[in-house]
Amino acid sequence: MKANYLVLGGKGKTGRKVVQKLKQLNQNVRIGSRSETPSFDWENPETWTNALEGMDRVYITFQPDLAIPGALEAIEGFIKIAKQKRVKKVVLLSGKGEREAELCEQVVINSGIDHTIVRASWFNQNFSESFFLDSILAGHVALPQAEAKVPYVDTDDIADVVVEALINDDHNGEIYELTGPRFLTFEQVVNEIANASGRDITFTAISLPAYTKMMEDFGVSSDYVWLINYLFSEVLGNKSNEVITHDIEKVLGRKPKDFSTYAEETAATGVWNEEVEA
Repeated sequence: MKANYLVLGGKGKTGRKVVQKLKQLNQNVRIGSRSETPSFDWENPETWTNALEGMDRVYITFQPDLAIPGALEAIEGFIKIAKQKRVKKVVLLSGKGEREAELCEQVVINSGIDHTIVRASWFNQNFSESFFLDSILAGHVALPQAEAKVPYVDTDDIADVVVEALINDDHNGEIYELTGPRFLTFEQVVNEIANASGRDITFTAISLPAYTKMMEDFGVSSDYVWLINYLFSEVLGNKSNEVITHDIEKVLGRKPKDFSTYAEETAATGVWNEEVEA
């Protein structure tokens, strides 16, 4: 039977793929976005009620991250309205190893609504769709925490898990931690991208204060600077987050996409070509 799905951030890294996959399954999908009708805006709670009207199941993504100040209050407010609108199921995208995000998870877990929590490691797509794309195009990536080992996960895999959790109630009450199949340092990532794209890209390790100053000099917003500082210190700086899980295989019955595969597929799109910078 068809259900009505609301996908918040339905044009974002994971959300747009969740929308696409649900539509392929012939489900009714509403995109939660400022540019849609009805519109949805995390910064305007008055938009939440209309977006939730008639919706059965909701995929919740919060921009830019559940760890930021104000996220907890927003999730509390949204879940309250979701209960009023008799939403049957929510799937929350959370950050692996983020203590603040886990407070938001507890709001969902204690809501009385059927739910699945999806904690994701850093995305492969951070190197092609956001964070680090500009420095890759420039041919020089300078980042702190050079020794940190990250099990990058692909947004295709995240979206597949989210859709399975949204549709199949066997996943109710579960917390899934999604990682890729191996650890990579930033330098290894840059080398993989350089090899796949045929470009000369160098990596330099710098301190977090130096990186923060660099962002501020480039006019990066204070909220974004705060988030990057948090992620580099609290998440990447925590050795206990260096864990590879097998939840993707558990949910989907297949292994997660390796970073090398992602790099080859992404290089073929031309997004890392120097001329894209213009």
